[in-house]
Amino acid sequence: MRIGVVGYGAMGQLVCSLAKEDLAAVVGLELAQKSLEDVTVPLDVIIDFSHPDNLDMIVRYAKSHHTPVVFATTGYQKEQLDRIRELSLEVPVLQSSNFSLGVILLNRIVREITPILKDDFDIEIVEAHHHHKQDAPSGTAKMLLASVEESTGYEACYGRKGVCPRKPREVGVHAIRGGSIVGEHTVLYCGENEVLKLSHHAESKKIFAIGALKAAKFLMTQPTGFYTMEDVLFG
Repeated sequence: MRIGVVGYGAMGQLVCSLAKEDLAAVVGLELAQKSLEDVTVPLDVIIDFSHPDNLDMIVRYAKSHHTPVVFATTGYQKEQLDRIRELSLEVPVLQSSNFSLGVILLNRIVREITPILKDDFDIEIVEAHHHHKQDAPSGTAKMLLASVEESTGYEACYGRKGVCPRKPREVGVHAIRGGSIVGEHTVLYCGENEVLKLSHHAESKKIFAIGALKAAKFLMTQPTGFYTMEDVLFG
C-alpha cells in the first residue's frame, strides 16, 4: 500500500512514521513536494492532515487518478464539505472530524441515549485543546452537537456572556484553549439532583494517526461513495 500523506506537520509526520512501521510505502508532502502533482509514483490512497486550503489540489488529483481520500482535516466551510461530498460520487471518500476509535464510540452512545434523556436533562458540550488549535469549537464538538441536534431538534448556544439564562431547547457548546491539551470532549446531561457525564480524554496524537491508517486500509476495499469512521468500526 502506497500512501500519500498531505500535510507534514505533527500529525502528518506521525502518520508517516506509523505507516512505515506497518511496512507501508509513504509519500509525505514535504518542502520538496508542495503539491500532489509533484509525486511521480502512483498512490493507492491519500490521507489529508493539512489545511482546508489544500482541498482543491486534493480533489483535482483524486479525480484525475481515481485515488481514494481520507479527509482528516478540520475547519472546512460548508461549501468545502459539499465539494468533498461531490468527490465521493467519483472516488471512495472517508471524512471524519475525529479518528479516535473511542470518540467514534462516544458519538454513537450520544446518539443512543439523547432521545431517552432529552426531556428531563439539559445538555452541554465542552471541549478543550492546546493553545495552537485555530478552529473553535472543534470538529469533534460539532460532530457531537450534530448527534444531539438530530435527536432533539435543539439549537446550539455557543458560550454565554452577561445576562444569559438558559433557554429551552438549546445545547450549550463551550471551547477551552490552553497549554498542550491533546483533546478532551465531554457531553453533560444535567438533570434535577443528578448529572451524567460522558467524556473522552486523548493522551496522545498517536490515536488519531492509528485511526486514520485504519480508515485508509478500509477505504481501499470499498466502492465509490462517502464513508465515515462509523463505517470502519460498525460496518
